[in-house]
Amino acid sequence: MKLLIDTAERSVWQKLAPRGIYSGVTTNPLLLQRAGLSCSLGTVSELRRTAIGEGFPEIQIQSWGETAEALSDMALCLADLGPEVVVKLPATPAGFSSARKLRLERRETRVTMTAIYAPGQVIAAAAFGAAYAAPYYARLQEAGEEADAILSLMQAAAGADTQLLLASLRSVEQVVHLTGQGHRCFTLPPPVAVGLLESDLAAKAVAEFDAAARG
Repeated sequence: MKLLIDTAERSVWQKLAPRGIYSGVTTNPLLLQRAGLSCSLGTVSELRRTAIGEGFPEIQIQSWGETAEALSDMALCLADLGPEVVVKLPATPAGFSSARKLRLERRETRVTMTAIYAPGQVIAAAAFGAAYAAPYYARLQEAGEEADAILSLMQAAAGADTQLLLASLRSVEQVVHLTGQGHRCFTLPPPVAVGLLESDLAAKAVAEFDAAARG
């Protein structure tokens, strides 16, 4: 099982890191905007330092650029930040071209192909040898698609070397449901990441233990 935190809010990282169950964080330009941060190399460089300081071994940072060349250039800059960085690129023609350039110039860099909605994108990610392919589960559902059936096809397409990193999750219940379908790699938004360990029954049991310990 692999869990990551899907936010650029460092206060959330600091809250959740001590739990020891999250192996990294994921970011993108929209998450930077929501956190009130500028989308710049300086910003993500600082985020990387913070993530390392909190003990996360991995930070996934999405590249950006208005042209294919700009997207590739930024991907190279992100890879140069350090070995902890997994560069995220959209599973589009421009994204795959950027991933190829990254591989040619930075051979050991891992990539995540993101913005995935179709099994063919996962087939392409697996053929490329991407470390991760990130489907958007709730967005598929909200678009009226048969999300579970599509994910099943994606899982078969991913093979052994490319992990499906399930993103766009709205609730703990969705995560539980998807683990029941055999999925083992998730990036969770703050409310879901925080809620994962919430249980009224567990809280009641702990209170009883504490009361007994006090005699």
